[in-house]
Amino acid sequence: MRLRLPKTKELEGKTFDTVIIGGGPAGFSAAIYTSRFLMSSLVIAENVGGQLTLTDKVDDYPGTLEVPAADLVRNFKKHAEMFGTRVHWGDRVETFKRLEDGRYEILTRRGLKLYGRTVIVAIGSKRRKLGVPGEREFAGRGVSYCSVCDAPFFAGKEAVVVVGGGDAAFEGALMLSGYVKKVYLVHRRKQFRAKPFYVEKVLTLPNVEILVDTVVEEIRGEKTVNEVVVKNKITGEKKALKVDGVFIEIGFEPDIEWARKNGLNTDERGYIVVDEWMRTNLPGVFAAGDCTTMWLGFRQVVTAAAMGAVAAYSAFNYLAEHGG
Repeated sequence: MRLRLPKTKELEGKTFDTVIIGGGPAGFSAAIYTSRFLMSSLVIAENVGGQLTLTDKVDDYPGTLEVPAADLVRNFKKHAEMFGTRVHWGDRVETFKRLEDGRYEILTRRGLKLYGRTVIVAIGSKRRKLGVPGEREFAGRGVSYCSVCDAPFFAGKEAVVVVGGGDAAFEGALMLSGYVKKVYLVHRRKQFRAKPFYVEKVLTLPNVEILVDTVVEEIRGEKTVNEVVVKNKITGEKKALKVDGVFIEIGFEPDIEWARKNGLNTDERGYIVVDEWMRTNLPGVFAAGDCTTMWLGFRQVVTAAAMGAVAAYSAFNYLAEHGG
C-alpha cells in the first residue's frame, strides 16, 4: 500500500514557535523538548527517521538493548507527537528568511509557506559518491549506497563489491557475506576507520576478500552491473572483477549549497558552524546533529539526540528573552 503524503493546506500561513527542519534523531529529539517546553512545534522532513532508515538494528542507544531501527524511528515520531508536535513529511524546506517582525518565512518544495519564530536545522548529511564512470548510470541497477537496505536483493548472487573502510563498509561486508558467494571489500588505504570489532569479524569470513590500496576506476554493465574495474594505487595494476553489484559506503558530506543559500555560516568542510548551545550565526536559528561542526566525527543516535535537546533548550531561551 502506498502511503499518502500529508496535506499542506491546513499548515499554510501558520506561525509556529519553532520549525524543525529534518526528521532524524536530532530533529525529533528537538521536537520532544520544544513541545515539552509548551512551544508550538512543527517538524518538516523529506523522510521520517533520517539516516536511521538506512540501518537495520540499533544496539547502542541507552536503554533500548537492541531494537529494529524502524521501531526506534516510529517511537521518536510518536514521542514527539504525544507532546503536541506536528509532523509534515515528504517535503523539503528550500529556503527560509528573516522578516522585519523577527519571524522566519519558510518555503518548501511542495509550495507550502509558513512561519517560525525560531528555526532548528537538523538536516543531517548526505552520502558521498565515488564519481567514477558508470556510477550514475547504474544507480539502482546494481549500484547501491546502503548495504543494510539492499543486501537481501542480492541473495544468491555470485559476487559484489563493497567500497569503503569505515563501520558502514564493514557492516555491509558482514551482512552481504550471508547473501552472496563472494564479497570484495575495496579500500584506498591500508588502515581502516572501522571499529576493531568489525574488522576482526570480517577478517574471519572465508568469502570476503579485502583489497587495500585499491580504488574503483569504472563500473560496467549492460542492463545491470556485471563488472567493476579496480586499480592498485601502489603497483598500478588494474583488474576487472566480475560482480553483480557495488555498494558504495564511503561516508557522508554536508549539504553545503543548502546551508549557504540560507545564509548559514559553514566551516571549510561545509558543516554548519554552531557554538556549544547550537546557536548559528542567524538570530533565532539553531542547528543540531550531523550537519553541524559539533558532531566531532562520531555519528551516533545518542549524540544527535543530545544536540537536538540542547538546540531545543536554546530556542526556548531565545523566545523567553525576545518576548516569544
